[in-house]
Amino acid sequence: MALNNFLFAQCACYFLAFLFSFVVVVPLSENGHDFRGRCLLFTEGMWLSANLTVQERERFTVQEWGPPAACRFSLLASLLSLLLAAAHAWRTLFFLCKGHEGSFFSAFLNLLVSAFVVFLVFIASTIVSVGFTMWCDTITEKGTVAHSCEELQDIDLEL
Repeated sequence: MALNNFLFAQCACYFLAFLFSFVVVVPLSENGHDFRGRCLLFTEGMWLSANLTVQERERFTVQEWGPPAACRFSLLASLLSLLLAAAHAWRTLFFLCKGHEGSFFSAFLNLLVSAFVVFLVFIASTIVSVGFTMWCDTITEKGTVAHSCEELQDIDLEL
């Protein structure tokens, strides 16, 4: 009975991991599509005024797009996490329904693969966090613009 409860908890956690990975994959792929394959992470740019005599900032111009590898790696890590979570959820559900028990080698292999994916997801989350912070600093000019990053989401930057 305790094994069934443990397998059910594992299955539920893998299903949640699948849902959370899906929540990451969709925005990352949409972001890549919206910017025509260019990566917004680590992008550098500046606000330019249409009238040079007036110091009003009107249009944001990208000087250098971020490295595409940053977005691709994050998308790859989230896709790998999505597929692994789906496979593990199906496997534990199968074990739960059929009453099978995995071998020690299978558990050890799952540990290694899961640890590798956790490592990749940690690196990808660090890349996304630092890249978005740099983008936010660029778009707000490190706080000198009156708007915050959150407020600038509603403005069409025409990138």
